[in-house]
Amino acid sequence: MSVASSHHLRPSPAGPARRPGFAAAAAPRVALRPGGASPPSRGRCAVAAAASGAGGEAASAPAAVTAVAPAAAAARDKVRRHTISVFVGDESGMINRIAGVFARRGYNIESLAVGLNKDKALFTIVVSGTDKVLNQVIEQLNKLVNVLSVEDLSKEPQVERELMLIKLNVKPDQRPEVMVLVDIFRAKVVDISDTTLTLEVAGDPGKIAAVQRNLRKFGIKEICRTGKIALRREKIGATARFWRFSAASYPDLIEALPKNPLTSVNRTVNGSLDQPSNAGGDVYPVEPYESLSMNQVLDAHWGVLDDDDDSTGLRSHTLSILVNDCPGVLNIVTGVFARRGYNIQSLAVGPAEKEGISRITTVVPGTNESIEKLVQQLYKLIDVHEVHDITHLPFSERELMLIKVSVNTAARREILDIAEIFRAKPVDVSDHTVTLQLSGDLNKMVALQRLLEHYGICEVARTGRVALVRESGVDSKYLRGFSLPL
Repeated sequence: MSVASSHHLRPSPAGPARRPGFAAAAAPRVALRPGGASPPSRGRCAVAAAASGAGGEAASAPAAVTAVAPAAAAARDKVRRHTISVFVGDESGMINRIAGVFARRGYNIESLAVGLNKDKALFTIVVSGTDKVLNQVIEQLNKLVNVLSVEDLSKEPQVERELMLIKLNVKPDQRPEVMVLVDIFRAKVVDISDTTLTLEVAGDPGKIAAVQRNLRKFGIKEICRTGKIALRREKIGATARFWRFSAASYPDLIEALPKNPLTSVNRTVNGSLDQPSNAGGDVYPVEPYESLSMNQVLDAHWGVLDDDDDSTGLRSHTLSILVNDCPGVLNIVTGVFARRGYNIQSLAVGPAEKEGISRITTVVPGTNESIEKLVQQLYKLIDVHEVHDITHLPFSERELMLIKVSVNTAARREILDIAEIFRAKPVDVSDHTVTLQLSGDLNKMVALQRLLEHYGICEVARTGRVALVRESGVDSKYLRGFSLPL
């Protein structure tokens, strides 16, 4: 969810660590002043008193400390945006527990993307805060049961992407101008009616903001955005994160290395084994072929598609929820699902078309009766404005995926050919990996994963699904499999 205001995001300031040889009361005076600085006279007096109490050992330090301490404190307390990746074993209530860690500390989640699979989930969470407090949040996340790893990707080069469906109020005479912008931003038209036009746009957050700014003059009717997903940009050489994983599949990568002991596959500079913590690869598991006939818990199309096919009427329902953009609202909403035992199959949180409002798009399995009761419970929440079950309406749905695959020279060409068929884009390349970006429905994601599986999948980051009702009234899933008339 987008940032509501800066005061939601600033945790209580903390004082710097005490320096040896200084009085205990001196340090907090510097840190607790507004702006991280104190008046010159009081600062000099405090440092001078501390130096005299230290027996003269710091007699030459007061001038340096008064100049450096405020700058260091300001650097530590600087609020900036962090991208946190949380890799967990999937179980009921996990989303609510992770959101609760941020809610209890007053953090407003700017965006959240959850890539779900059969037994694992990858959360990509964007929040703003100081480095010190974010480190404390990461420690709390690591204490949760079934959390496999937590990483802050903000300080490393990364590939970041998000997806947006935007519905415009466009008159027929305005469409040529809109289509020019569609070509410039490489967007796609997913639905068209007499008075509206729905577009799909994928890119970095800057591109998404630019698209909204340029299309606002036509009149934005609805916006549905995923959270941001991110993968590290892979380094080149034997010190890279997934080098061992790629070299195990392609031995010719080792032969191509320069004969330099500093880049040896087996040893690092200090002589120890260069074994990264995830040498086997934090591989985002792909469902095996044998499980296709089973009800896959984390498949958006899991369950029965038509009530006539099963007496229970169990199927996946897509809910669109408009909520206030404030800290803790995601924890409150997901708590309703957790307390009633609903397993969230997909979740996407992002800013809506109105400032101060966020849209939550989620996929939940259940019968029509049970989902109606769930919608009634959601309407009772103070921060919830609208809840719509769009399952039985024609709607367009999209998902975004970043996938990093191990390659050598020959395999790279094959993978790029496969990517062209699926209209995927290469967004990062190294001597042993290539990273692709793909948008589409679930079936397209799974098909590409299975084709790339035997090359060796290093990492996968997926967003939840986003959906908007088709104003044209055309349900495209019924058109699949029908041949066009000659």
